[in-house]
Amino acid sequence: MASKLPQLQTKLVQVSNLLAKNGNTYYKQMMEKNKGYIQEPPTIENCQTLAKQLFYTRLASIPSRYEAIWKELEGLKDVLKTTGELNVEKAGIIALFGVECFAWFWTGEVVGRGGTITGYYV
Repeated sequence: MASKLPQLQTKLVQVSNLLAKNGNTYYKQMMEKNKGYIQEPPTIENCQTLAKQLFYTRLASIPSRYEAIWKELEGLKDVLKTTGELNVEKAGIIALFGVECFAWFWTGEVVGRGGTITGYYV
């Protein structure tokens, strides 16, 4: 581990120099490209207003999300009622989808742990 420290320090210095050299240019390009999304003047009050707008917009979307959940559950009930029509192809697709969901969940867990498979850094 100690032998990796100088190598890490060298990399950090290189990244720091790169940001110092090109960071301002990148910032200006990004701000120019996205100026339509900027609220003028950029004050704390505007940020608080935008946060409230986002909160209440999401709150207003709850009824439509609730309806969508019940619609999906009704579709699931219909599929379960017609299990006699379930063939090997459909069962394979359902199983593959379940495996994919599990894989994405597991990937999120590993990323959340900081890239370690065995557990959290303590």
